[in-house]
Amino acid sequence: MSTTWFADWFDSAYYHLLYNNRNEAEAQEFMRNLLAHLNLDKGSRLLDLACGKGRHSIYLHSQGYEVLGVDLAPESIAAANEQAQQGLSFAVHDMRAPLNMGQFDAVLNLFTSFGYFESEEEHLQTLKEVRNMLPKEGFFVMDFMNAHKVIQNLVLAEEKQVEDVLFHLRRYVENGYIVKDIRFEAEGQNFNFQERVRGFLLADLQALFAQAGLEILDQFGNYQLDPFSEESSNRLILIAKAC
Repeated sequence: MSTTWFADWFDSAYYHLLYNNRNEAEAQEFMRNLLAHLNLDKGSRLLDLACGKGRHSIYLHSQGYEVLGVDLAPESIAAANEQAQQGLSFAVHDMRAPLNMGQFDAVLNLFTSFGYFESEEEHLQTLKEVRNMLPKEGFFVMDFMNAHKVIQNLVLAEEKQVEDVLFHLRRYVENGYIVKDIRFEAEGQNFNFQERVRGFLLADLQALFAQAGLEILDQFGNYQLDPFSEESSNRLILIAKAC
């Protein structure tokens, strides 16, 4: 399987620098609301798919769950593994491929960690692999951007100073993908990265989920789990079960 922009960018220290202001309190509030909604038994086995450095995995484990976090970026997994302990583990894994580590009571794909691939087939294959890891009635949670609102409110150009690095950001839509060009100078070198995320709308994801054998149960629009509105919601959170 080919890897493109995300293989290098997500494994870069500058990726973590650019996004170093992520709201941990908000992330934990989302996890609390989500766990209350799913009502999973303590000790349930959870997969954090595209876990990054493991912030959600670590919190979920603290709430009494057995958690495996996987991510394509070796540096992120190395950082996450510093927190590994009984019932909390991490591994390098490409979500398009079979994991072959048994089934999980729930699979979580959080913080817009989907839509990176070049073809519809790769996105569908990812969801089919999720379905293969779930028992019948097992849960899949996808926390995605509300692409409709993102596109309607796209900030075309922006500069962002983070510590001693000035990031130059340019955003546009191209062939169904929301693209962000990232340029900056650091340590005497010029860097250029690009993010490309497929702007999946609710109807697109509904079709993909159905093809993969995942039945959508709920659609939420924020981390407080309020109803989804295409015009006003910041997030598109889907809760599905294996069928």
